[in-house]
Formats: sequence, structure tokens, C-alpha cells
Amino acid sequence: MAATSGALGSAERTAPQFVSWREFGLLELDPILTHALDAFSENGFHGATVRDLAGRVGVTVPALYYHYESKEAVLVTLLDAAVNDLVDRVTAAVADGRDDVVARFANAVDALVLDMTHRAKRSALDSEVRHISPDNRRAYAATRKRLETIMLGLVRGGVDSRVFDVDDIEETVRALLGMCRSVARWYRLDGPLTPDEVARRYTVIALRIVGYAPDTPGDEGR
Repeated sequence: MAATSGALGSAERTAPQFVSWREFGLLELDPILTHALDAFSENGFHGATVRDLAGRVGVTVPALYYHYESKEAVLVTLLDAAVNDLVDRVTAAVADGRDDVVARFANAVDALVLDMTHRAKRSALDSEVRHISPDNRRAYAATRKRLETIMLGLVRGGVDSRVFDVDDIEETVRALLGMCRSVARWYRLDGPLTPDEVARRYTVIALRIVGYAPDTPGDEGR
């Protein structure tokens, strides 16, 4: 059955596709999505034609349309998988922190940055959201809002516990998310830093942004 370009996230959700939120295996995508991810990354959504996508996969344009009714439907499928996987990982990371407000926040930032590094190419597709229909854009924004809500709760919990010192919680969270998402635009797996190294650095920065002052030197990012 062909995929449609209906509202993002309308398809039935499956269980998280990972064993541990810290572990990233090979990205399992069908051939069309695999080649589309490369094409969108290289040329942008508008620069990648349907004929180019079909040629990369080795099928005819009608055959591609049998599986996905439009180029937008291909992008929407990739975006849907990316944002839901990210939310699932951050949710699991927070739960792993149990009742420790610092560990929960640090884990969330860790999960965010690990996703932006291990899945940099897919995560960078966020910038192509402007090219999808208003309905799909609203649905994507609603799913992404879940991530903001999680982070708001974590920072607010730290402030209420007098562990974090933040004047404007909402603006701070927006800044933190923007900082973490920016990693996908510059990170390369063959670069000098590993995903874990980037995640540790950004977690320390994030803890400083929320005003966390550990009693023991070096306790940041625990």
C-alpha cells in the first residue's frame, strides 16, 4: 500500500526501536528512504527531484510513487521517524535518572546530543520542515513540542528543588534545545570528536546554563 502525505505521526506508532537510549545501531530504512536521506542531505528537499530519487534506488518514477505518493510523503516519513525516535530516547533517558533531578536533566541532554551526532544526517532534516504542507508542519511541531515539554518539566523541577538557578525557564529551554539541535548541522562521525565526547561537553555546558553548581569539582554531567 502506498504511503500518503497525510498528517505527520498519523501512522500507528510502534515500540521504541532501540534496546538502550545510549546505543545506536545501523539506521534501518527501506531503500527509497535510505537514498532519499542522502539526496535531501546533499541537495536539499527542493534540489532533489523525484527522478533523481528513483534513479538512485534503481526503480522507475511510477514504481517509486507506488510506495510513496509524493516526494513530500518521503520527507514526512523520515521526519516522523526522526522526531519520534528522539522523543522516545529522551523519555527513556529521563526515566533512567530516576528521582535525581540533575541526573534526569543531564541524561536528557546526553540523549539529545547523542541523537544529533549518531543520526546527524537525519536530524538535520529538521531544517526542511518549511517545505512541507501546513497540516504536516503543524503535526510535526506538535510532536516536537513533546520534547520541549519534557525539558521544561526537568528545568522547572530543578528550580523548584533549588538545584538549578534559572530566571526565565521557557527561554532557557528554547536556548538549550537550539544549542543541542545545532550539533546535527556541523557534526561528522569521521571528525575528531566521538558522539560521547560531544555529548559530555554539551551536558557540562547545559548544566552551567541552568545554574547548577555541584559541591564537588568535576561532578558536572554525572
